[in-house]
Formats: sequence, C-alpha cells, structure tokens
Amino acid sequence: MVAPGALRVVRCGGSTLRGARAWGGGAGGSRSGRLLSSERGSARRCPRGLRLPRGGRAPSGGLTALYLLYVSGDFVKVYSVNTEETLRLIGGHADLVTGIQLNPHNHMQLYSCSLDGTIKLWDFVDGIPIKTFTVGTKLLALYTLANAEDSVFVVIPKKGERDTFQLVSVKLTKGVGQDLEGKELSVVLDGVGSSMKHIAFGREGAYVVSVKDVNLQVYFFKRKLLNRFSLSTVKTKGGDNRFSCVVCHPKEDCIATGHADGKIRLWRNFHHRKEYTYSTLHWHHDIVMDLAFTMEGTRLLSGGVESVLVQWHNESSCQKDFLPRLGSPIEYISMASDGVLCCTLHTDNRISIINSNLRFSRSIQGLIKSRDIKTGLVVDPRTKALVLNGEPGHLQFYSLQSDQQLFSLDIVQRQYIHQAGLKQSDLVKVAFSARGTWLATVEESEEVTDPELQLKLWLYNEEIQSFELNTRINTPHDNHITDMCFRDMDELGDDSLILVTTGRDCVFKVWVMVEDTDPEAQQSVSWSCDFVGSYHNYQATNCCFSEDGSLLAVSFEETVTVWDSLTWDLKCTFCHPPGNIRNICFGRLTCSKYLIGATDYGFLCCWNLLTCALVWSAHLNVVILQPDPLSEHIAAVSWLSKESSLFVFKPSEPWPIYIQRNLCKEKILLAAFVPRDEPEIASSEKYLWLRKSQLFFLTDTQLAVEESLPVTPFSLLLGKHRRQQAQEDTDLGKLVVHNKQEQASPAVKELLHTPAHVLPSASFLCTIFINSLLISKENKSAEEVADEVEMESEKAEDDSDEEDDTAMEQEDTSHMELLGEMTCKLSKSQEKELRKIRKMDYSWISALPVFYLPKWTVHVQDKEETLQT
Repeated sequence: MVAPGALRVVRCGGSTLRGARAWGGGAGGSRSGRLLSSERGSARRCPRGLRLPRGGRAPSGGLTALYLLYVSGDFVKVYSVNTEETLRLIGGHADLVTGIQLNPHNHMQLYSCSLDGTIKLWDFVDGIPIKTFTVGTKLLALYTLANAEDSVFVVIPKKGERDTFQLVSVKLTKGVGQDLEGKELSVVLDGVGSSMKHIAFGREGAYVVSVKDVNLQVYFFKRKLLNRFSLSTVKTKGGDNRFSCVVCHPKEDCIATGHADGKIRLWRNFHHRKEYTYSTLHWHHDIVMDLAFTMEGTRLLSGGVESVLVQWHNESSCQKDFLPRLGSPIEYISMASDGVLCCTLHTDNRISIINSNLRFSRSIQGLIKSRDIKTGLVVDPRTKALVLNGEPGHLQFYSLQSDQQLFSLDIVQRQYIHQAGLKQSDLVKVAFSARGTWLATVEESEEVTDPELQLKLWLYNEEIQSFELNTRINTPHDNHITDMCFRDMDELGDDSLILVTTGRDCVFKVWVMVEDTDPEAQQSVSWSCDFVGSYHNYQATNCCFSEDGSLLAVSFEETVTVWDSLTWDLKCTFCHPPGNIRNICFGRLTCSKYLIGATDYGFLCCWNLLTCALVWSAHLNVVILQPDPLSEHIAAVSWLSKESSLFVFKPSEPWPIYIQRNLCKEKILLAAFVPRDEPEIASSEKYLWLRKSQLFFLTDTQLAVEESLPVTPFSLLLGKHRRQQAQEDTDLGKLVVHNKQEQASPAVKELLHTPAHVLPSASFLCTIFINSLLISKENKSAEEVADEVEMESEKAEDDSDEEDDTAMEQEDTSHMELLGEMTCKLSKSQEKELRKIRKMDYSWISALPVFYLPKWTVHVQDKEETLQT
C-alpha cells in the first residue's frame, strides 16, 4: 500500500562540516575517539560525525568486532569495519544530530544530542532507544565523563545574547519510563566556541579547556578555579594566533592547541596563571583543522587543508611521519579505543580509515556537496543512480538505494589547484542517452567573456564497467552552452541517436554519429555537427525532444520553436509574453500532444501541438519543471514568499492533482524523478504519481525526497485518525504543521519502544492497549455535554415532581371542589413533552417562504420522500 507521506530528508549535509569530540575509556580524558559532525548537511547524505567504539560481540574468527559510528543528518549510522557494511541506521531525532558519545559505563550504549533539544540514550547494536531526556534548548555539542555518572556536558546558546554559547552540565534524572526531563542545568563555562573542537577535557576529567579567538581558559572542577590565557592579536610575519582546535593529553597535564597560521602549541604548567609554558611545532602552511593524541599519548596527529595526516613523535618537530594525498582537507580526526585504527573526516564528505602504521585502509564516501551544482540532478538510466557534480572536475554517481557513491568519473582530467581567484575548468552540463550507453558532458572555464568550452562524448565499456572518452569537441559553441539533450529513442539503430546543444551564441546544433575514417583511431565511430538552427538571432536557452523523438522544441528567449527532427523544418512557434521561457517539456504517454512551458514572469503555459493553440495557463512562479519519465505527471516547484511549494499535474487537466504548500522553507534548487525498483500500490488517486517514481529535491543544505510511506495493518490501527485529519486539512488547503516530537499513547510506547527482552507479558500489555483504543469520556463534544446537562436537569425535575406528587393531587382536588366544576389536568409525561417543545429551536421556520408552510404542514411525509429520492 502507498499512503500520503510528508517531505522526508534524505541527506543532511554539505561541504561545511561541523565536528563533535568524544574522549575515551574509563580514564575520562583519554580521547579514544572523536564525534565528528559534517554539514548541515542528502542532504540524509553526509557523515556529520564519527566514533570508533570497541564492540562487545565476537565473530566466528574470535576477533572483536569493531564498529564505526558516525552522524548523517538526523540519523546515526553503525558501520562494521570488518565487513565494510552499514549495519544499522538509527533515527529518532526531529532535527540535526550535533554530537554522539559512547556511554563511558557501557560501551554498547550511545548518547546523542540534537538541535531538537533532546539527548537520547541508545543500544546502538540493536538500534533501540532506551531513554530520551528533554533539555528544551538547542544542543550544539555533547561530552561525557567516566566520573560523572548521572551527568553529561552540552554546549547551548546563551539566552538573550546572540552568538554567545555556554558549556553546561545536564543532570540525567532517573525515573520510570522512556521520556524524562533534563531541565537541571549547571553552567560550567561562559563564552565558549560553538564548535566541538573548541572544548576538551583533561585527564581523569579533572579540568576542562576551552579556546575561542586568541583566548584559552582552563577550569578546574575540584578547586573551582578558572585560569585565562591570551595570545597576541597582532599578526606579524604571516602569523595568526587564533585558536582553531584543542585536545588534552590522556596521561599528562598537557594541552595541545592548533592555530590559524599552521602552528601547534603544547601548553604545560597551566595550573598557574603566570608560570605557564608552551612549545611550538610547525609544519602546516595553513590552519590546523584538528588534533588527536594516541591512546598512550606518545604520538600526536594533526591535519589541515594540505590533505596530509601528520604524526608527531615525542612532541618533537624533528620526528614526524606523513600520510599524503588523502584527497581533500582533513576536517576531523578520531582514534579507536584500542589504538589500532584512526579515522579522518574530509571536507568532501568522506571518511578515511587508517591503520596505526599510517597506512590507508579503506574509505566511506558520502554524497559530495560541491560549491555549485551546475549539472543539475540527472538519473543514470543504467544504475538509477543520482548523477551530479562531485569533486572539482568530477562527476559522481550516487546510489540512493545503497546510500553510497558508486564511482566518480574524472571529466576535466586536469589537476585542480586550490587557490582563490584562479580560473579553472569545471563541469557544467550532463546528459545521458535513453539506455545510458552514451554520456555527453560540457566543461568550461570560469571566464565570463571568452570561456573555453569542450564537449565530450563518452561510451560505456562493459569490460571495465565505466565510461571511456570517445569524442572531444573543442569550442562547440562561440558562447556558453545553456542546455543539451539526447533524442530519447531506441538505440538499436545508430541513425536514431542524436544530440542537441543550445548556446548563448543564438544557435542550436545537432550532433550525430559518423564512421571514423582515421585508420589510427581506436574507435569506429565519432560525433560531428549535422545541422545548425537559429531563430531571429535570439539566444537559445532550452531544448527537449518529444517522447517519440519526432519533434524538437527549442526556446529562444520569449518564443518556443518546434522543429521536425527528420527534416529540421520549423513547424510552429509559441509565445506567451511577457518574460523569457525558463523551462520547457513535452507531455508523455496519453499527454504527448501537449507542450509545457514556464516563463520567468511567473506563468505556466500548456499548448496543444495538434491545434497549435494555448490550452490553459496559470499564474505561478515556477523555478523547476520536472516531468516523470514513467507517467504523464509533471512536477512544478514554485518559489513565493520565501517558501517552496510543489504542484503535480497532468497537461491534459488545467488543475493540479496534488498540492504541497510550504514544502520547504529553503529555495529548492534542483529536482529529479528517480524510478522505483518495483511499482507500489497507491491507496488514493491523489498519490498515483508516486507509484513508479520518487521525486528528489536539492536545496543549499539538504537532499530530500517527496515519497509515500507503506501502510501496514498495525499502522492503520494506530494512525488512521491522524492520516484522515491530515488529508482533510490538505484538501481544505490548510497549512498543517505537525510536531515531530508528539508522543503516542502509553500503550504504543510500550509496544514500540521497549526492548523485546524486557517487555512485560502479553496479558499485561493487552489491557493497556485495548483501553487506549477506547474513547475517553473526557473527550466529549459540546452537544453531548449539553444533552447530558439537559438529561440531568430533567431527572432532577422528575425527582422533585415525585416528591410533591401527593401534595399536588390533594391541592388540585380541593381546588376542583371549591370551583364546583371539572378542569383539564395534565399528566407528568405531558408536562415533560411541553417542556421539551418549549426548548426546541424553531428559528429555521423563519427562513422558509410563507406560501410553502401549508404544503409543508400537510404533506410532510410526501416531502420527505421527495427529498430522499
């Protein structure tokens, strides 16, 4: 079954990473691991944190299993280092997870904190939530200590002050039930940094260190003493003393700090404000992004923008080892609890696992969020992978099913130089043929006036399972290429395969395959230009083929032109001023006779290709127009009043079949339909468009999916009323805001959240569960309450009537005897009826015409029969 579902975040993250720190073992400050947090930021798509806990289960070989825990958006992922598989996806937070730490008293349990203001305790092996502590404010970082059994430390914003943060201690209350309050906060340090790398705890948790700007402060818990140290703010000879990270030695009273100028300082004797000392290590030419001590403290690891992991021995600048060419800047470093492995998290959303002898072992690649996704979201027909810009000059193929990168294709094939202001070539356009056999790419330099353009055609090689370059065309257009597409037809015949490109040089070009006559050529076919078209010297902006490939639509500023793909004759033109055409697409299947266009002045138009007339138009600021390749449906995303809305429609109908307003507060940049492996059964006609495909969106900070959720008998039993109410609100056009933290009944909590091995007997739960399904007497409507009040008043009146019955009879008899005549006396039941008639509402009679009253009175039954028919 398919039921309506809200927007689900698939990946949260991007190039901007944030980290959290974990420190290890039972010694408090031994720094066995670091919680890393990448990006706000898939989209679910990027590792936001990592942790190397020592597992408690042993495989058949007898070796202890090793898990890697890392944060990806709202989820925590459990990765097996031995099998190289993602074992579990732990989800339960309503916002970004900002920190994770192992429970120092049980290493099979995990603490996590989130921007939703909650701290959760998990059994990460089984993925079961144990406790949830509600703090009530945003939590930016999380720390645990072995000697603080009932407390954890978090970083929170300071109330009433902007960009000011505090390190506080949260007491974890003990009580029955899963949901508890964590409102008892104690401020430890003021004016700390928001990054997880700016705070570290000393050996055995005796002190805590915080760095911010050029200031370092150390707070000693037992002595309740705070020492502050400052460095010079004057930048001399390229020096920059600002702190970038801090870490504490696991065995000694030593603090290591990284700085913006690439220096590392080792602080000692900081118990005294004036007698402190520090020594300096220097290799990095730019900012030191993270530091980590080994378990015994004999070596110090550092990383930065050089993509090199540096290992310092015995705190000496002369003894150091290097692991170079790690691919991208190192953002965070984490050590395993046994010291055998370490991990580095990189700015390209990749985790590298490294052996203790400084040898690369393996990596986990997430979705790379490049600075600017110029290629758009494209789906590979062969693998159904999402294809978009990856590393500079590369094309990444990302599998949404397995949640991992399949491979990365080097398109530019040039070394990228990380230097600000340097103009370099980048990948800007991508298109696949119908079966994914051919790939077309466009790369251009960042020059605005005279760009260097290259069009490349790639052929898929089954033997190497990758694309090989077939044809390179230099300067295919005289100006920037705006769009390109393949003719979507059967590729059995080479004559049917055509590529069209449009450019700002006011022309579109048709490229076809030809036999390569060069005897030294390695391939038998190549590509060449077959036709050049233009329209009134207007810039060509968009192009697309009809479903059968017989027609080509090319937009030239305000005009859409339709061409015959066999003779290249201009068939007709469409125009809907004012405004240039922003997007165009043909209808599919039963709607193939329609052409849809969106203008930058906020109009969505539909033209009939048979009558060459405008069928309908709508005033809608459409920024994305995406047709579903497997159905007649087209998705239009609008941006208005700082919110994105989704409209799904068929070209043959002038009204949408699905509307989702306020889909996202951010502007949706790109969208793509991804085919499902198997079509699903829709529970409503409104959601038929979700049967065969899923619609993915990309914003600046996340990759999300508008999808349906499966309906089970259990979910129907527990969530039927909620779904019906949501559907009614949607039908009425209401903006529905659901609280992600709303809790179910106690019976549901018992059944869904309690670990199976501690569940009470079924007979105990059955009573609670059945009672939770009954309608509470407290939830009565106003009419029911009014009826009950009236019934109680009538009952009271009846009682009073019975009490005075004898007296009333005697009194009535005496009156009749005195009058000497018989009077009409009403019974109790008749008096009740009169009272009811007196309380009835007859205001509806005034709304009826006067001449209908006699007929209504005489022929009531006939009138009722007429209304029923």
